[in-house]
Amino acid sequence: MKVKITVGIFIFLFISILHSQEVIQQEVNPSDLLRPVKTDTPRDTMRSFIEAMNDYRKGIETNNEKLKLRINDAIRTLNLEEIPFLLREEKGKEAAIFLKEVIDRVIIIDYNKIPDEPTKRWRLKGTEIVITQVESGERAGEHLFSPDTVHRAREFYEKVKHLPYLEGSGMGAGYKEPWYERNLPDWAKKKFFVMNIWQWLGLALLILIGLVIKTLLAFLLEKIANFVSRSKTQWDDKIIQAFKGPTGYIFAIIFWFLSIKLLKLDSNIAGIFNSFLKIILSINLIWLTYKLTEVLSEYLFSLTEKTESTLDDQLVPLLTRTLKIFVVVFGVLMALQNLGINVMSLLAGLGIGGLAFALAAKDTIANFFGSLMILFDKPFQVGDWIIVGDAEGTVEEIGFRSTRIRTFYNSVISIPNSELMNAKIDNMGRRQYRRLKTFLNITYDTPPEKIEGFLEGIKNIIKANPTTRKDYFHVVFYDYGPDSLIIMLYLFFKVPDWSNELIERQNILLEIFRLAKELKIEFAFPTRTLHVETFPEKKPVKISTETNTEEIKRIVKEFGPEGKLQRARGLGIFIPPFKEL
Repeated sequence: MKVKITVGIFIFLFISILHSQEVIQQEVNPSDLLRPVKTDTPRDTMRSFIEAMNDYRKGIETNNEKLKLRINDAIRTLNLEEIPFLLREEKGKEAAIFLKEVIDRVIIIDYNKIPDEPTKRWRLKGTEIVITQVESGERAGEHLFSPDTVHRAREFYEKVKHLPYLEGSGMGAGYKEPWYERNLPDWAKKKFFVMNIWQWLGLALLILIGLVIKTLLAFLLEKIANFVSRSKTQWDDKIIQAFKGPTGYIFAIIFWFLSIKLLKLDSNIAGIFNSFLKIILSINLIWLTYKLTEVLSEYLFSLTEKTESTLDDQLVPLLTRTLKIFVVVFGVLMALQNLGINVMSLLAGLGIGGLAFALAAKDTIANFFGSLMILFDKPFQVGDWIIVGDAEGTVEEIGFRSTRIRTFYNSVISIPNSELMNAKIDNMGRRQYRRLKTFLNITYDTPPEKIEGFLEGIKNIIKANPTTRKDYFHVVFYDYGPDSLIIMLYLFFKVPDWSNELIERQNILLEIFRLAKELKIEFAFPTRTLHVETFPEKKPVKISTETNTEEIKRIVKEFGPEGKLQRARGLGIFIPPFKEL
């Protein structure tokens, strides 16, 4: 007997295990997961709708999330083409629930009496619930509950909501009238404009609470800002400042988004409010991210100031600009995705006009590659003095599309980078030496000894100046001019920029002027002098040719590197403007 009982228990457990495995296999059958909603005929559509809504009702009663999702299959049987895209989800769910509540109160569905072949139009007996065949669009040929049926679903429910569920029906969709239908006074239920009076009052209260939340958060951030201001770094202050503007609105919008459901708004109005809140929330999130990007940009710029390389000075503006564009574009795409728009389909649709877009944007693309050429080939950098065609000035900014040059008369010239790719660029800022070539004109009455001494003195002046190139320069008696003796001066400075070049040029010329004073050499100017040997009853004019060679040697030597008369850096009276800053 005991053996029979034991064998019986074993068989029962074995059968139970097999059954459980079979159930598990059925639950995870991939074909069930991808099974389409059948809408080939009116009978298929009605069966799909009723079965899905019955499962949804069981999900409500048992709190089974998987069964609750079956309402999406029921929505697939509704024709929602006439409903705005952003409102389809809310309106479809509402219509499905009300249709199920109506059907289970007025008729027991007999599937054998519903056509099982394609039919243009079929109406449920005794009702205005209609299933029609879709004639065009993505769902052409399918049988769906008509747009009019979807639109009037709530109206049908209001007419039959007092009726009990029929015995043998699915007992509705688990819909319960909202609390305000049972507890609010009649005056509050009256419709004013598009909502009930109590809904308008509730909306005003929610807006007020949201604004209070924003104000409290702004106060909290102000306290945090005061606290972090005591720290040694400034970056935490900037981050808090970035959070100040949008964060309050973000939390207020989240509160409104979560609490708007308490108002039990009509699906169309609720959809409009939800879409509006999603748009405002997306804008504030983009705003916050953009401000944080600006803080990051300032931080990167502070790092570039500590480096000697100029490459990062050019890369950081491009990087930050790219990051800001990415934040805006990505934020807009995410906002569209949250509104229910298929972003991938949208982007794929843009590909249809890709060729036309590429042709229209060819100049932009050429400018972009031009900016890359400038970055990697480095014909010039920010701060260089360049000459490009008729444009001359200092490079102020290298952008994606163009390069900005600040001219020496303080205007700004923007040159497309695509033109710079093929242009001849004279980079004056890359010069190792800066040339000075000038001519000195002295009078014809200057003795040869003084001219030679003058040349030697200028040579010593050049040697005494610490910025001049000592291995290559020329000081020569160059030519006989129509009104003067011409001395050519040709030398180079080794200075970092134009400002220093001008100062050193000035120092050289001032030293030459002082040398001429010491040697009593006169500079000529464009005049013609008529010398007449004699006048009646006047003595002849004699030109002094007295020279002291030793004195000339002594004077010109004193203008050399160790001389007492040399003032290679000037007398200290004149201070260059850029050194006063």
